[in-house]
Amino acid sequence: MMRRDVGTALPGIAVLLTLQPIIAQAPSPQLLTLPLECASGDCLLLRGAPQTAGLRSGSVRLKPGETVGWHTTGQHEEALVILRGRGEARIEGQPGRPFTATTLVYIPPATRHNIANTGDELLEYVYVVAAVTPP
Repeated sequence: MMRRDVGTALPGIAVLLTLQPIIAQAPSPQLLTLPLECASGDCLLLRGAPQTAGLRSGSVRLKPGETVGWHTTGQHEEALVILRGRGEARIEGQPGRPFTATTLVYIPPATRHNIANTGDELLEYVYVVAAVTPP
């Protein structure tokens, strides 16, 4: 592991910083394969660190008339891959946007949103929430 000490002088204060590469602390990348069939109907697939570099994912099944409820993913982007059924993506303060399978729905960061099943059959989709990366 590479270490480098950097001394910084402030008026009357000495500060010593130890810098360590982040890569040395990260686990080696691993390939994952995960089934989309879950006994409960909804399931968490990717859980973020340390399983991934921060990516989270899951699958959702909504019965006709059901919604996931209003929520936000904070500063994270979210993509929904609609596999079956039809529904409506709702962003707070805007009209709903209808969709049908097979569609990708993009939710911007810091956006309060909800997904509703507006069809007469099961709505199934996979969501992927991106990790926040520094600018």
